[in-house]
Amino acid sequence: MGKISFKEQVMLAREEAIVEAVNRLLAEKGYDNMTVDEVAAEVGIAKASLYKHFGSKEKLAAAAMIRVLERAQACLDNLEAQPPVTPLERLKAVVRWTMEVQLAGDMPSLPAQNSALRAVLLANRDYLDLLMVVSDRLGAWIIEAQKGGQLQAGLPPELVLYTVFARACDPVLGMLKASGQHSDEQIIDWLVSTTFDGLSG
Repeated sequence: MGKISFKEQVMLAREEAIVEAVNRLLAEKGYDNMTVDEVAAEVGIAKASLYKHFGSKEKLAAAAMIRVLERAQACLDNLEAQPPVTPLERLKAVVRWTMEVQLAGDMPSLPAQNSALRAVLLANRDYLDLLMVVSDRLGAWIIEAQKGGQLQAGLPPELVLYTVFARACDPVLGMLKASGQHSDEQIIDWLVSTTFDGLSG
């Protein structure tokens, strides 16, 4: 691949800054309360310039979701490169990572029922491809853990997968953090434990 021009470098750097700002604002305010004006102001560019990169608020949110999935894929790559660990330990590490990202304020908060956003995400090939790759890899670990007796074999694998995904937007994290009584590490330890071991004594 040839060297990219200075102009292209500037465009890529600006898109990177835009996606980072969107990520922060989605984590802080959620999709419905985030405005394109706020994104432009956060990056320090005109709204018209922002629209040259991303044509709508939905496309901004889709770019943020793709970024999160790319980070998730890198997390899975790192876990697979580690010395042999059990599939259950890998799943616990992924859940821990998703909660660290959320507590750091870098996990987009998106409405499950927003049809305009859902339509944009379902039409975005990069997003769907990444979602499939991440889901398939996690699904393989889940099935392996069930076969090895580390997770209940009778549970549908997709239930376990959705439970893992749900930790990325778990409101319990924010409520415990807001109390100011517990460290992030404590909160994450408790939620990893209750996710995989339940609440029974």
